[in-house]
Amino acid sequence: MDWKIELVAIPVTDVDRAKDFYTKIGFNADHDHRVNENLRFVQLTPPGSGCSICLGEGITEAAPGSVEGMQMVVANAEDAYRQLVAAGVQATPVQDLGWGLFTFFSDPDGNKWAVQQMPDYSS
Repeated sequence: MDWKIELVAIPVTDVDRAKDFYTKIGFNADHDHRVNENLRFVQLTPPGSGCSICLGEGITEAAPGSVEGMQMVVANAEDAYRQLVAAGVQATPVQDLGWGLFTFFSDPDGNKWAVQQMPDYSS
């Protein structure tokens, strides 16, 4: 039996600001629905990903900015870094950490993300 991670909640203070941030860096805006006055559900997916994030009102009780360790994998970390910087994101220059090349950034609430280019072990 497969167990797949499909959705991860990201706590934010301002849903529209966060949605704009994530779409600006390339996430697809899949869904934005106000269920009732206490629940708004926004789903965003990084290009090519089988897992999405959700944010909104009434989604999680976690403190905005409390997420650390979210990670995406890309084919080229330098290209990802340039795309983030072009979108106005303060990303770290690419670093070789031995198990891959990484750039790091935070969303407007301080939720922390890593972007990894997997190492080429075939050499």
